[in-house]
Amino acid sequence: MSKFDRYLLSQLLQLFGFFSLVLVAVYWVNRAVGLFDQLIGDGQSALVFLEFSVLTLPNVIRLVLPVSAFAATVYVINRLMQESELVVMQATGFSAFRLARPVLYFGVIVMAAQSVLVHVLVPASQRILTDRSAEISQNLTSRFLMAGQFMHPSSGITLYIREVNTNGELIDLFLADERGADARVTYTARRALLVQGDAAPKLLMFDGAAQSLSRKDQRMSVTRFADFTLDLSELINAGGRGGLTLDELSTANLLHPTDELLQATGGNEAQFLQEGHNRISGPLLAVAAPLIGIAALLLGGFSRFGLWRQMGLAVVLLILMQMVNTWAGGVAMQSARAWPLTYLAPVAGVVVAVALLWLAQRPKRRREAMS
Repeated sequence: MSKFDRYLLSQLLQLFGFFSLVLVAVYWVNRAVGLFDQLIGDGQSALVFLEFSVLTLPNVIRLVLPVSAFAATVYVINRLMQESELVVMQATGFSAFRLARPVLYFGVIVMAAQSVLVHVLVPASQRILTDRSAEISQNLTSRFLMAGQFMHPSSGITLYIREVNTNGELIDLFLADERGADARVTYTARRALLVQGDAAPKLLMFDGAAQSLSRKDQRMSVTRFADFTLDLSELINAGGRGGLTLDELSTANLLHPTDELLQATGGNEAQFLQEGHNRISGPLLAVAAPLIGIAALLLGGFSRFGLWRQMGLAVVLLILMQMVNTWAGGVAMQSARAWPLTYLAPVAGVVVAVALLWLAQRPKRRREAMS
């Protein structure tokens, strides 16, 4: 690698790190707000929130890498053009394709990093995140058993606990079930314990009463008990892991789906193939985006007013490439034979970049194109 390639590559990597950090922070804060409300509102600790935030980071980083690579390329090339460094290199005989070579190296590096994310880190983090979500959703103590406030674990259910002591014992419990069409049932108990049953949690109540109010004749019957066990499977949705999602599966499983996986996820072959090939084509966008950035900027020469028109063209081309990628993904999900369309956006991006680089080497054609 020549000194020029190393110099430009080092500039690109430095700015890429900066833009990645900024964009990841913006994406993460946006998602963390909703995650914070959900977890803290359910009574989870700050450590659980931190754990979930870390598990969402690989997917966030995967989304921002191509944009960060594009932004870094446009910023660096514009600055070098303003400082006449690229103008000097062009004067020494460097063609547009030669100037784009370190950008290609840069895109390959970003593509390799994104490939590790989409094939390894993101599926692994999604599996752990799904398992932890199911585990927490089954933890009724942290979700619903908060002392001193009325809670509604599900529609028609009202729960109040005066105190939860250090042993996990519930003191002065009130539970009202208004879902019945014939009667409204209210349970009260001086003490209660929540235990995990074979299929669902059970509530053990001591020294209490069950009051049943008939809706038809408004008659109330009271049954006092020393101890009583209430199955919570029909009262509270404790959640569960549920089925598999495509995000959790390996790329090999997506490209070669079995009947068992199709049944477990509830998906079809087209969805599997689209997701699998999208994991391969997605990192290719990290190569196409920087090439589009440098190709569009090389259409212009040195100008004290900057390369705003060229930068605008680069942004428009990036948006169009993303629109093509979104459209192709939607079509590929409809038919198992349409999976080659997932490669349309990166291939088209590279073709457009090559065409712009070819145009940038011809000053007369370039002036006509930009006029």
